[in-house]
Amino acid sequence: MKHTLYLKLLLGYIIFGILGFVTVSTITSHMTLDYIKKETISNLYRESKLLAGNYASNYYRGSLTLDDVKSHFQAVTAYLDADIWVIDRNGRILINTRPDSVSDTTVQDFDISTFGTRYYQEGTFFDVFSEQTLSVFSPITIDYKVRGYVLIHRPISDLVSYKDGLLNISYMTLAIIFFCAFIVLGLFTFTVYLPIRKMTRAAENYSEGNFDTKINIHTNDEMGYLADSINYMATELSSLEEDQRKFIANVSHDFRSPLTSIKGYIEAIMDGTIPHEMQDKYLNIILFETERLNKLTQSMLELNKYGIKGSMMDITDFDINHTIKMVVQSFEGTCKKKKISFELILTGITCIVSADMSKIQQVIYNLIDNAIKFSHPDSTITIETTEKNEKVFISVKDTGIGIPKDSIKKIWERFYKTDLSRGKDKRGTGLGLAIVKEIISSHNENINVISTEGVGTEFIFTLPMAQKENEL
Repeated sequence: MKHTLYLKLLLGYIIFGILGFVTVSTITSHMTLDYIKKETISNLYRESKLLAGNYASNYYRGSLTLDDVKSHFQAVTAYLDADIWVIDRNGRILINTRPDSVSDTTVQDFDISTFGTRYYQEGTFFDVFSEQTLSVFSPITIDYKVRGYVLIHRPISDLVSYKDGLLNISYMTLAIIFFCAFIVLGLFTFTVYLPIRKMTRAAENYSEGNFDTKINIHTNDEMGYLADSINYMATELSSLEEDQRKFIANVSHDFRSPLTSIKGYIEAIMDGTIPHEMQDKYLNIILFETERLNKLTQSMLELNKYGIKGSMMDITDFDINHTIKMVVQSFEGTCKKKKISFELILTGITCIVSADMSKIQQVIYNLIDNAIKFSHPDSTITIETTEKNEKVFISVKDTGIGIPKDSIKKIWERFYKTDLSRGKDKRGTGLGLAIVKEIISSHNENINVISTEGVGTEFIFTLPMAQKENEL
């Protein structure tokens, strides 16, 4: 069995982890650093503007000394963790809160126009710093004239360190997500993948004809329902396979017996074993067996009409009481031989039903024929019709040998015969009740049987009453 599904899940899990790591280390890292830079630039510019307007400008006006301004700037330096300068237009550094950061007091080639339209730049600030630095400036304006600039410098490495700290949080979050995904993968393995493997193995056994394999999954979810459905399917397939074997065995048995008789008698006639004066007797036996084969074939063809789609129904309204009487009359000769009588308990003068009359005639004929076969001599067959809830209940009851309890559910199967019927009825095909069942089912009605061995059997089926037209 190829574990392609699970390999795909594992591969997807690994790819998810790799893509997550690559995304955080590249895209997220770049976006985070850009965001930190923008926020830092905005904050530094706001501070530089505040220092230029409130402190540095007062120095140029003479209201504050250079030392006073420098002391205020140093307090801000400790808060911002950045270098703060006051520089004039010629590049001379007037105030430097961290004098050890640069050795020169004048910035060579200083030109504020290099900032362009922006109020910040990244670099070494005219080669003053040895590392990449973020520099933000605000002009010191007195009487609409620029006297100098407040500059705030902060190393890019500080921002990168801050970014790395945030990324470490992202990596930890990704690791937690990856671990949670691993738990989900484990749950998926136990709740989905392993049950699917069990079902796949069972399906492979079923394809080889081994229907004894059961799927032991007992959960109240779709997997449990699917496992129960497959187990039920396997049981039905096993039963169907057994039915097919029985069907073939029964067909072979019911065809082989008359064919053997016919073959034997014909050979005996041809080789002279049977004298000429006795040939008529054995020809009649051959004719009887031939009719038996013809009846069996016709019954199989009749039963074959009722498939999944059913057969064409000619639904008409007719009097079921009259139909019963006519069918009963056709058994007059047979009943006289066995001294069997009929008791008809029919509701009303007429009882109109809506059904296929020819097929219902066949149902009644098969049920009566079945009752006569298994009734004792000098017994009575009772046929009764009853109206109830827009239905007509038709009952055919005999006082014959009855049906064994373990055979009641099997009597509707094709070619099925109880051991009692095999001993008593040599002419039956075992298809009569199967045809009855199919005809009643094609009418969307029900048929039931009540039987006690040694007491008798009663078949009861329903038909819909015909709809009465409203009288004007």
